[in-house]
Amino acid sequence: MPGGAVPTLTATADVSRIEAPVTWKTYLMCVFASFGGIYFGYDSGYINGVAGMSYYITLQTGKQAPGPNATDAQTKAFALPAWEKSLIVSILSCGTFFGALIAGDFADWIGRRSTIITGCGIFLIGVILQTASAHGLGLIVPGRLIAGFGIGFVSAIIVLYMSEIAPKRVRGAIVSGYQFCITIGLMLASCVDYGTQNYTDSGSYRIPIALQMLWALILAIGLLFLPDSPRFFVKRGRIDRATDVLARLRGQPHDSEYIQQELAEIVANHEYELQVIPQGSWFRSWYNCFTGGLFRPSSNLRRTILGTSLQMMQQWTGVNFVFYFGTTFFQQLGTISNPFLTSIITTIVNVLSTPISFWTIERFGRRTLLIWGALGMVICQFIVAIVGTATDQNNHATSAMIAFICIYVFFFASTWGPGAWVVIGEIFPLPIRSRGVALSTASNWLWNCIIAVITPYLVDTDKANLNAKVFFIWGSTCAVCFVYSYFLVYETKGLSLEQVDKMMEESTPRTSAAWKPHSTFAADMGLTEKGTLAAEIVEDVERKGSVV
Repeated sequence: MPGGAVPTLTATADVSRIEAPVTWKTYLMCVFASFGGIYFGYDSGYINGVAGMSYYITLQTGKQAPGPNATDAQTKAFALPAWEKSLIVSILSCGTFFGALIAGDFADWIGRRSTIITGCGIFLIGVILQTASAHGLGLIVPGRLIAGFGIGFVSAIIVLYMSEIAPKRVRGAIVSGYQFCITIGLMLASCVDYGTQNYTDSGSYRIPIALQMLWALILAIGLLFLPDSPRFFVKRGRIDRATDVLARLRGQPHDSEYIQQELAEIVANHEYELQVIPQGSWFRSWYNCFTGGLFRPSSNLRRTILGTSLQMMQQWTGVNFVFYFGTTFFQQLGTISNPFLTSIITTIVNVLSTPISFWTIERFGRRTLLIWGALGMVICQFIVAIVGTATDQNNHATSAMIAFICIYVFFFASTWGPGAWVVIGEIFPLPIRSRGVALSTASNWLWNCIIAVITPYLVDTDKANLNAKVFFIWGSTCAVCFVYSYFLVYETKGLSLEQVDKMMEESTPRTSAAWKPHSTFAADMGLTEKGTLAAEIVEDVERKGSVV
């Protein structure tokens, strides 16, 4: 309310009263935002099946599908060239990398909700181009690049949006819902690919591509009826609007003491961070993500490294090898009669395993899940690699490999899949949160792109032809994930975003689980005798926000 009366905010020194009670309507509003994961997962997954469709391979290469009496060599030769498969799959991740980075600015300029809706519009343009594609790469590649920009917007900011509006006691479960929707999208893509794989016209690949438009439209239209993040309005110095949306999110009246106290804590924390993090130009706002020094655990630099490396590690688990190249990998094994059906099985395991994290991530915590999930993946990956390398890949060996791939997917889906997204939405202070989450998400997509580029060259028969040996690589990187989680990941469960800031200043990763909140930012920054937040704090936040 720059230029007008400074609002009076009731504050508290009681750490148990810094968040308003919520209603079921509130939970449903938070959960709907996770729908964005469906079209992210669907777009990532449909290309897995399309790249193995006979009609599409013939369209792009001119080769005719091998007949029933074809030799094993002829069957394996009927595939997209490694460079083409690599380009088509990885170009999406290239777009999402840049889209995620740009989204960090948009989220602070036009708001979290509006940025997500803008991403949906960009995505629709990319899907239209892909649907119109025919022979050659003239439309499919730029279409996936543009769609990637849109997914970058959504994947970066949807996590930020959900983290900022969700109640602290279920924030992990709600953000995990985003990963759950990603798995649903992957499964839907596999099912649609399975249904159209034998079509002998362009509908075989155009139907899976065009269906994506439905998910984007549902998300964009639904978000029009949801409020923006109250923390966005606090950052912009619009305390009156922050009050409105927080009251709507929590299902409480505007003058509720609970709403006042929660908002006072957000404002006081933001004022504290503004004193620690100097504000300035656009360049300065990005530079702030890398300040504070490498040897201070709570510095912005350490938080940025934690966020970006955590997303890098999620890609290092190798799970996207299964979802991007699983169909073609199962085809190369030569003992599986229906690779498309096998891919559907892995996606179903992915879907059914993820909801377990809704409970475990709040019961046992983020750090615990990441540590034990990495250990489980290490064991499964090495078993797959050893069985695939030490045997002649008969039916029994192949069945064992598929079983442990499914167990590996279970460990990922119930731990690292949701856990990495939850943590990056919690560890950044408000002044740099949008850009910190954007950098972390961009890191995810950068490594997604790198892995998508190199994987065909690692496993294709005319290249390195590692076959099952590639799981030695994924097993080794999962071992790195295990060590990384133990030494570097903080425990953030049960804390408000403002309390996470204080916890990271006062503890280490290995002691963070024992940390308990002992004061509020409102009490530390300026609580008056009347039980209100000092007027000069509110005025300063409004003044600084009004010129952002």
